[in-house]
Amino acid sequence: MRAAVCRAFDAPLEIADVVLRPPGPGEVEVRIAACAVCHSDIHGMDGAWGGYLPAVYGHEAAGHVTALGDGVAGLERGDPVLVTLIRACGSCASCACGHPATCETPYDRVGASPLRDRDGAAIEQGLATAAFAERAVVDGSQVHKIPAGIGMDAACLLSCGVITGFGAVTNTAGVKPGSNVVVVGAGGVGLNSIQGAAIAGAARVIAVDTVAEKLDGAREFGATHTVLATNDDAGLRIADLTGGRGADIVLVTVGAAAAYREAPGFLAPRGQLIAVGMPPSDARAEWSPVNLAYLGQNIRGSCMGDTVLSRDIPVLVELYRQGRLKLDELVTGTYPFERINDAIDDTHSGRSRRNVIVFDGNGR
Repeated sequence: MRAAVCRAFDAPLEIADVVLRPPGPGEVEVRIAACAVCHSDIHGMDGAWGGYLPAVYGHEAAGHVTALGDGVAGLERGDPVLVTLIRACGSCASCACGHPATCETPYDRVGASPLRDRDGAAIEQGLATAAFAERAVVDGSQVHKIPAGIGMDAACLLSCGVITGFGAVTNTAGVKPGSNVVVVGAGGVGLNSIQGAAIAGAARVIAVDTVAEKLDGAREFGATHTVLATNDDAGLRIADLTGGRGADIVLVTVGAAAAYREAPGFLAPRGQLIAVGMPPSDARAEWSPVNLAYLGQNIRGSCMGDTVLSRDIPVLVELYRQGRLKLDELVTGTYPFERINDAIDDTHSGRSRRNVIVFDGNGR
């Protein structure tokens, strides 16, 4: 099959023929119909988190089941499914407590990878998924069935961007009706936090970004107020909008250390800062621990929106069917597989919400 292989960090991907082994026990093979370009993929391809090369990235995908390994229940060939990076053993401390997104069982993405080069050399299964390819073999825990009839270019966004942003609001932060919520970043993940906060009943949903055009889009997704963060008065604007208190919840959805440095200043007493965006490994942010302690605030990470696929995906699908959750509007552009590097370049520029790679016309 063909896959987009990363052979050097910060370089274009190479579309090449690779070998994909059949699914083993507990695994599922999926013919990929659509895969979005996420900034986590870009961080991987840029070497921001280290890693092994060659590698195939891509983790925000949807497609159809083509083969099943022994022991996989509840799926049949031809089923439309999501493919995510949430690989869960089901028995470690995190999984047993209902937090599969932080599964503690190690996975060797090189030694156990189903991918090989034509010469037999291992190819890393980037982000445990490797969906920038015509097919993918993943653990059964990474796949969830979806209803037929949802466009694959929209459905694939449920695999990461939607569950990450929406879940950070509902699962991690537990936003309550009447809350004041600030979302830092109005990109693909941030827009889902914005619509999640609106659906959860937040009284004020304040979008903060450095790009005015993104703030216009934030209002479409439920932001009640916007703050253009091009100077040093964002904290003052947020205080003014919240009657001087600040925000009950601040979600940082961008992978920028500067955003993390500023965000604690937006919090109300007893407020929560939710870390969603993932900067490069060497990025650092500083804040005053005495302020955090004195005001009873807390900082909490949110990995993949603390999602449980079997619990959360049916809810999101139903909200989409009701017209309350926007998916189609998140898609900035669709690109054929052959133009994957163009999609990556456009995503890198920060202009898009989500660019989606479609395979053989299997998008909308």
